[in-house]
Amino acid sequence: MNFRSPLVELAIGQVSHHVGPSPVTEEPTAGEPTAVEPAAVEPVTVEPAAMEPAAGESAIGESYGVGPDVAGRPPRARALSPGAPKDDASFSSLPAYREILLDRKMGPALGLTDPYYRPHEGRAGVTTQIGGRELLNFASYDYLALNGHPEILAAHQEAAARHGTSVSASRITAGERQVHRDLENALAEIYEAEAGALFVSGHATAASVIETILGPKDLLIHDSLIHNCVMVGAQGARCQRKSFRHNDLNDLEAYLALTRHLFERVLIVSEGIFSMDGDGPDLQRLVAIKERFQAWLMMDEAHALGVIGATGRGIAEHAGVDPAGVDVWFGTLSKALVGCGGYVCGSQVLIDILKARAPGLVYSVGMPAPMAAASLAALTIMRREPERVEALRENGTQFLAGARARGLDVGTSWGYGVTPVILGSDIRTFNAARALEEAGIYAFPVIPPGVPQGSSRLRFFLSAAHTAAQINSALDAIVAITDRT
Repeated sequence: MNFRSPLVELAIGQVSHHVGPSPVTEEPTAGEPTAVEPAAVEPVTVEPAAMEPAAGESAIGESYGVGPDVAGRPPRARALSPGAPKDDASFSSLPAYREILLDRKMGPALGLTDPYYRPHEGRAGVTTQIGGRELLNFASYDYLALNGHPEILAAHQEAAARHGTSVSASRITAGERQVHRDLENALAEIYEAEAGALFVSGHATAASVIETILGPKDLLIHDSLIHNCVMVGAQGARCQRKSFRHNDLNDLEAYLALTRHLFERVLIVSEGIFSMDGDGPDLQRLVAIKERFQAWLMMDEAHALGVIGATGRGIAEHAGVDPAGVDVWFGTLSKALVGCGGYVCGSQVLIDILKARAPGLVYSVGMPAPMAAASLAALTIMRREPERVEALRENGTQFLAGARARGLDVGTSWGYGVTPVILGSDIRTFNAARALEEAGIYAFPVIPPGVPQGSSRLRFFLSAAHTAAQINSALDAIVAITDRT
């Protein structure tokens, strides 16, 4: 997908132009009709042949940018910049590069400092160091303060000494190691699942699962604020894709009531904790909906594992729901488990299919053994020391309550590991982030297309190791800065 750079978006003040589905499906404003109005839609019968979409075109009206556009231009013509010679095959002819050049000019003209790809010096924990300055850090998702834990470093070093830094092959050929299986089994135990599978990339985990289990006659329906990896998976599967309004399960249920008969299989996807808003869905009702409509339910636990639930087991423990009600549990190892890569847990049949067919697993090098050993050690500590989860919960609660008491807009956050401070204006958000950094506090600005238009924000990740004084200091600084920006 080719997105306009955020600073160009800010400068021209419009929604991102993109090829492919947007990372955010904007929801109707209050008073507008829902995505589906039952009374206005008559039941229709679709012959199987009619369910095949045109190349890349969704039957429910969402284009994946592969076929001709509304002007009838083929993809090649759309890819070229206006006025570019048709025989110009250089990368500089791509619209994305022209936008990057514009970005480099417009940012300084607006008085903005580019916040992207800035090197941190050393380990980022409760504090981080940028440009030789130590900053109070709220931009890293080391939720349980385990990054750099001596036990995890020792496990990593031992695995590196035994296996080296790479397994040097895909797991299906010569890259399988026992530590992979040990971590898969430990994760499956968390979700009371029959089996698990590791992927070397968190993003590729969801994309590969969806591409493997869905096809053109199937429907993927997801929360409008779902992560980009889910939409990339829909592109690969060439399935139909639809979003329902954020955490609006009435919207989901209404759409399925009207359309379920049109599709062979349906996959519902939501998140345990949404990474930009810090809230989550009603899991019990999601399970009831998937059972009513004979669908599969897939939950993204990237920001929920280690964060919610009395012992950090995620949204099933938090909601008191039997994990067996969810067909596909997936998540990443880079948050609470301070590693890299992703995982899937579910039935043995599902895992057998993924290990034989999922492109992100079969055609990729196996996870480095030291990385798997590190995440396994982190999971062991999480289970042994539930007080870390409790400390994170207390810090999240303090931040949320303190922000509300100070009149800050925290949206719908539950107040666990992630809470945004929504400022609305893109420029105001960039300026607030810069002013906070000058005050010694690092929080990252998030603007469209990462969030819906008009909801630009500073995103705060909490850690079990933050102190009450640090949290109050950050909140006081936000108030002081936002009062004058």
